[in-house]
Amino acid sequence: MAITILDGPLGTELIDRGHCCPAPGWSANTLKDAPEAVAALHSEYAEAGATHHTANTFRTQPHVLGEDWAHWAKTAVRIAREAVMPDHLVLGSIAPIADCYRPDLSPPDALSIHTTLANVLAEAGVDIVLAETFPHPEEGLSAARAGIMTGRPTWLSLTAGPDADLMSPAVMQATAHRAGELGVSTILVNCVAATRIHPFLAAIAQVGLPFGVYANAGHVDEGLGWGAGDPETYADLAETWVAMGATLIGGCCGTAPAHIRALHQRFSD
Repeated sequence: MAITILDGPLGTELIDRGHCCPAPGWSANTLKDAPEAVAALHSEYAEAGATHHTANTFRTQPHVLGEDWAHWAKTAVRIAREAVMPDHLVLGSIAPIADCYRPDLSPPDALSIHTTLANVLAEAGVDIVLAETFPHPEEGLSAARAGIMTGRPTWLSLTAGPDADLMSPAVMQATAHRAGELGVSTILVNCVAATRIHPFLAAIAQVGLPFGVYANAGHVDEGLGWGAGDPETYADLAETWVAMGATLIGGCCGTAPAHIRALHQRFSD
C-alpha cells in the first residue's frame, strides 16, 4: 500500500524558529515579515520526503488580512510552488472563520466567505483545496462545498482539538459520510494529539473514502515533539495508523521536518 507523505506545520515551526505569529493572522504574518522563512520551511519539508505541501493560506482570509488578502493568498501559493519539486502537489488551506478550537463561534453563513477564498486559491493554481482543522461539522462541510465548487479536488480534515473533546468519533464519522456525498475525495483528521487520535481515525476508516492523519504532538511531556520529542516515536504511532488503512500521513502542531523525514524513511517502500 503506497503511503503519501504530507508536510508538517508552518505556524508552530515558524514560531519555534523565532518568528512572530500573533492572532488573528497567525502564520500569515510571515508572508509579509519573513517570506524567505516560509519558503525555506516548505523546502525543508520537501527535502524530508513530503510530496504534498499546504500553502500558508490558513489565515489569508478577507476578515483577517483586509482588502489585500487575495494578494497574500496568491503569494502564499506561489511561495509554496516555487519552493518544492515540480512534481509535488500544492494544497490551498481553508480554515475556520473564527477559531479552530471554538466551534461555538462558527457563523451560520460561512459558505460565502469560504467560497471567496476557495475561488482565489483555484485561481492561484492549487492542485487540491484542503478545508482543514474544522471542529464544527456544518462549517467544515461549507468549506468543503466551497472547494468542490471550484472544480478542484477537495479534501476535508476534521478535528476534535488537542484534548480530543470538541467532536465525538460518531459525529466525525457522520460528517465524513456527508462530505463524501458532497464530493470530497479524501477525509483526514488533524490537530488531535497523536496519542488520542486512534478512535477518530477508526471512525473515518469506516466511511469508504481514502483517509489520513496529521496529528498534533500533544503535551510536551509526551515526548513526541515541540522541539524536544523523538520523531521516531511519532513514526511508531503512525505505523498503527497505516495498519488501520490510512494512506496519507503528515504532522500538525508541534511536529517538524524531522518528523516528516522519519515518516518518509519508515514508509518509503
